[in-house]
Amino acid sequence: MDRTAKTRNFLKIHPSDNVLVALGNLTAGAIIEEHENGITLKENIPAKHKFFISDMKAGDEVIMYGVLVGKLQSAVEKGQLMTTANTKHAAGAYGYRDAHYQWQAPDASKFTNRTFLGYKRSNGKFGTANYWLFIPTVFCENRNLDMIREALHNELGYAVSDKYTRYTRELLAAYQAGADISHLDLSPAATAKEKRYFKNIDGIKFLNHTGGCGGTRQDAETLSALLAAYADHPNVAGITVLSLGCQHLQTEMFLKDLKKRNPSFDKPLFVFEQQKAQSEEQLIVDAIRTTFKGLVEANKITREPAPLSELTVGVKCGGSDGFSGISANPAVGYSADLLVALGAKVLLAEFPELCGAEQQMIDRCVTKEAAEKFIHLMQTYDALANKVGSGFYMNPSPGNIKDGLITDAIKSTGAARKGGTSPVVDVLDYTEPATKAGLSLVCTPGNDVEATTGKAAAGATLILFTTGLGTPTGNPVAPTIKLSTNSTLAKRMGDIIDIDTGGIITGEKTIEQMGEEILEYCIKAASGEVIPKAVLLGQDDFIPWKRGVSL
Repeated sequence: MDRTAKTRNFLKIHPSDNVLVALGNLTAGAIIEEHENGITLKENIPAKHKFFISDMKAGDEVIMYGVLVGKLQSAVEKGQLMTTANTKHAAGAYGYRDAHYQWQAPDASKFTNRTFLGYKRSNGKFGTANYWLFIPTVFCENRNLDMIREALHNELGYAVSDKYTRYTRELLAAYQAGADISHLDLSPAATAKEKRYFKNIDGIKFLNHTGGCGGTRQDAETLSALLAAYADHPNVAGITVLSLGCQHLQTEMFLKDLKKRNPSFDKPLFVFEQQKAQSEEQLIVDAIRTTFKGLVEANKITREPAPLSELTVGVKCGGSDGFSGISANPAVGYSADLLVALGAKVLLAEFPELCGAEQQMIDRCVTKEAAEKFIHLMQTYDALANKVGSGFYMNPSPGNIKDGLITDAIKSTGAARKGGTSPVVDVLDYTEPATKAGLSLVCTPGNDVEATTGKAAAGATLILFTTGLGTPTGNPVAPTIKLSTNSTLAKRMGDIIDIDTGGIITGEKTIEQMGEEILEYCIKAASGEVIPKAVLLGQDDFIPWKRGVSL
């Protein structure tokens, strides 16, 4: 029987790699023809996993994406599967070396005169959405926020749970009538916009959190800067703040950070302090009534054309798989390069997922100061993790590993591709705002929600979020666009996926074609012409980073 693979069901990412990636399930005994060097597979190779192209001994370096991603713990044979048993994380040393990085920008001419319809703020920035924001300065106010959310969302048409409330009502009615409820389906309902009273208010958002008191003063200070960043965000029209009164994060600290971030801040901002209120009921009634008046005014703001240079796009991956680094991430990376070529801002974060890609990032920094700041933040972060018995090498989750991301360096070098190839114009610590056109690195954990929370704080008005396994993560103020790395996921979890990049794996589309399609979708999402699934589902995840060990 002819067991030679007749199609290129595998991929060599970089000429110097000594492993190949299976694009589909490969069978033991199959012969893989790669550069006239036949490889007989020693075992079944699941799709997304890697196998070795030559015999190697313990201690040998494993190269993928053209860089060191691991070292062998035992000898392996040509055609053998890479596993956590035979390969452990390893990454090359890095440092500043004044590389004089040269970048060839992609042809973005078809987008040069394009615009999106955004909300212009008084400081000249454009938002892609028009949100009203509720902020608690301390976790003690979360319950009050929950009651306000239920009241406003239900009555003004923003409640995502409406359909489930209606379904429960239908179940109860059927049960009381003695009907069989085993197959009672959810009946259709009006679309979100049809139910809304304020047509130009895209959402009322609530930043419930667990901080503000009880932790360190440094935690309160970081949280204050984070909340100020969200209040100043271009997608926010106005803010209602609820405070208890005695907490570490005093209202005065928050207002000071807000003015520090934007000295000309002039959005409507209403503050209510419970310990000065007549009663809890009065606090809630006053907050609702005052906010309602604010919503009436914010609803008068309408969209107007803005150049694509006014976009700030965060790029993120989560629930990654073995295809992330060869389909969705490079496609997003091409979109990122187009955006940079058009004068927009792009934010690449998740520092634990740049482990192994550090030298590439350093070489791309336009200044020595930026490179040294990146090195300092990376080394400080990793040292903190190692101090408690962890480290960046422990980043891959069980799901990542099961789907082919065996070491952190493999995961990271693939993750870094979503930042494209443009120069790094700035390096930002957590909560620092992006002020320069081009690609900026933002210090955040790899944790999905902590990372997206940090990107929005840096100013992301849209977030491109790639996933190979599926994740329901979103953000309260930055509409989050989900991209699947493979078509199987897009079909199975179509309710959360906006864009399927699986065509890159099958060869139906190129990275460049997919990258342009992603940018087209971004323009529509920024204009309110399409609403990303994460927004429709109310996936408003918000987790402040306490600067502890979070991978």
